[in-house]
Amino acid sequence: MSKISPALKVLIESPSAKPNTTPAPAWIRDVYSRILLEGRQKQYGIRPFVALAAATTFTLNSPASLVALHSITSSTSPFLTPLSTAELIREIGLKCISFNGIPRTINCLGEFRQSMAVNPWSKQLSTIPTRQVNSQNINSVKVRGQKLWDSIYTPFETKLVAKLAESHPDLPVHILGSHYGPLLANPPETEERRKLGSVGRCLTSVVAIACLRAQSGVGPQVLSHVYGLKKGIEQGWAEKEYGGGAGGMVDAGETEALRKLGSDEGLEWILTSVDKIAKAISGLRGNFASVWELNRDEEVVEGEIVKKGNTEEGVREVVDKEEEEVRKVRESKL
Repeated sequence: MSKISPALKVLIESPSAKPNTTPAPAWIRDVYSRILLEGRQKQYGIRPFVALAAATTFTLNSPASLVALHSITSSTSPFLTPLSTAELIREIGLKCISFNGIPRTINCLGEFRQSMAVNPWSKQLSTIPTRQVNSQNINSVKVRGQKLWDSIYTPFETKLVAKLAESHPDLPVHILGSHYGPLLANPPETEERRKLGSVGRCLTSVVAIACLRAQSGVGPQVLSHVYGLKKGIEQGWAEKEYGGGAGGMVDAGETEALRKLGSDEGLEWILTSVDKIAKAISGLRGNFASVWELNRDEEVVEGEIVKKGNTEEGVREVVDKEEEEVRKVRESKL
């Protein structure tokens, strides 16, 4: 059996390398709750909130925060039960693999599942896989992946494949054959699929935007998936988004909510919400990228990022620069 020296083990587990998952900050429930309330006021729907919040949290490697998100969502939504909320979060985490890599999804899904085990309903969580690729379905998997790719990147879908192939001939082969086909594009509806969470075409774009925004450094990809969400809604996918699965009851207004989410204002809400969650979870220790570290004069108070010592008489200065810039642009257009 292979062995490693104690010194090497200490080096691997060095705190400076941040080897562990990110703990849930005490204020994360407040942050989630504020964003959920804002989304309800703007009528953006509950599932898009779960998609952006969970995807951001997976990106920041904080399974304990996922437990808080599950609690808040399932206790306040008339459409998502604790079971269906858990299945939705698990499905979101699976799709995060395409944007964050495998390790964070392994960490978060594993600890999340263990945390859910104390609930009697957790015995009903699905245990049957639905994405196996075999000789009978490989062609249909390929077709589904190509269809999703074309939907997101039209009218540049062919040029993009050629450009990726210039970087490495197998790059588009792997992206389409290992991600868009088997993972990002949903398999056909079956009895077992209906037990799992449903993350359809538009919510997949929300997941992509949230993951990429939270990890930072990939602005071109964020832009691509912002356009991808808009295109999905223009192509009529909003009407198909909430078609069953473990998504619980379907709200008749969810389709319209998704259309609103695809507006510039809705997309601004997605991005600024991701920023708030990212700063709240990893601002005190850094994470995927140091961009989310809190400035020395910032702190989190009741879910808001504020200037230290500026809470007297309830006056709070939100320091999110992106949000301030958006506000200035809007005012200049009036």
